[in-house]
Amino acid sequence: MKTETIGDKTLETWTVDEVAQAFAANEIVLIDVRTPQEYMFEHIEGALLMPMAFFRPEKLPGQGEKRIVLHCGSGVRSDKMARMAIEAGIGNLAHMEGGFGAWKAAKKPYIGTDMGSGAPKKVD
Repeated sequence: MKTETIGDKTLETWTVDEVAQAFAANEIVLIDVRTPQEYMFEHIEGALLMPMAFFRPEKLPGQGEKRIVLHCGSGVRSDKMARMAIEAGIGNLAHMEGGFGAWKAAKKPYIGTDMGSGAPKKVD
């Protein structure tokens, strides 16, 4: 995990493996900031969707019990949204380095789309 101090808050950048382990243990809330179309085509099962275009830090879930980890396709949008949230006073926050592309490259499971039927399918 990398950390960066922004004012009196800390922005954490987690690796795919750190996110996968914490998500499997139900220790984090994973929020996808990609577009609804990207999410519908493929996404991490159980991740919530709050697209960048509609991102409102004050509407994020409470940070009392679980850390919030944001992710996007490559890590650029989630970094931007994490910084926005920190500037809005949210402190218990991180983003996933490399985004969904890194998740897939690491062979982590996700929900994809069956191109023959258009139905969702689990990809391991």
